[in-house]
Amino acid sequence: MSDTVVSLSNVNIYQDEHAILTNVNLDVRPGEFIYIIGKTGTGKSSFMKTLYADLKLREGQAEVVGYDLAKLKESQIPFLRRKIGIVFQDFRLLPDRSINDNMEFVLRATGWKDKKEMQDKIDEVLNRVGMGGKANKMPHRLSGGEQQRVAIARALLNDPELILADEPTGNLDPQTSVEVMEVLRKINTSGRAVIMATHDYALLLKFPSKTLKCDNNSIFEVVQRSV
Repeated sequence: MSDTVVSLSNVNIYQDEHAILTNVNLDVRPGEFIYIIGKTGTGKSSFMKTLYADLKLREGQAEVVGYDLAKLKESQIPFLRRKIGIVFQDFRLLPDRSINDNMEFVLRATGWKDKKEMQDKIDEVLNRVGMGGKANKMPHRLSGGEQQRVAIARALLNDPELILADEPTGNLDPQTSVEVMEVLRKINTSGRAVIMATHDYALLLKFPSKTLKCDNNSIFEVVQRSV
């Protein structure tokens, strides 16, 4: 495995024609857990979107899970995203199908074909997040915390090297947020790097880790007590 899963050098990140983050330099190693904090509009989501190629890299050098973002072709983006697990604030589960079918949809979309292998993988990831007994439920029958656990399980389907979690506890109550964080930290201890954007500073105190702040067009490391 490479020494880094993310390596950014002199990267400028744009929203439309406006540079929202400038001169970003960052290395993320396997097994690191990094928080991204900052006020709304300071570039947290744009930073995350750049890493999974939803925003095109315009300036600087960036390698993410082995892919050079400056040279990335449109046809390569799905392959990049197979090596990244993405967890969103609003879960993004397909409402018209069961949890099991949500998972199968992702596997088929990423090239899986063998029915037994798919089912074994679905069972494995749901069990890992404590949702093994809920595979046949529809999303609306689950609580917000349960839906987010399913979303994390979905992010694990292709054994990603990197998990990007964009405000994953933003729609959850404090106790459920702690439970979801415990799931993410457990995944992190298995060797996967996790980058998590958050507004929830209480979680930073309960689960301290390296913290980067977006502010004044820059991203820089801060110590816990200054957060």
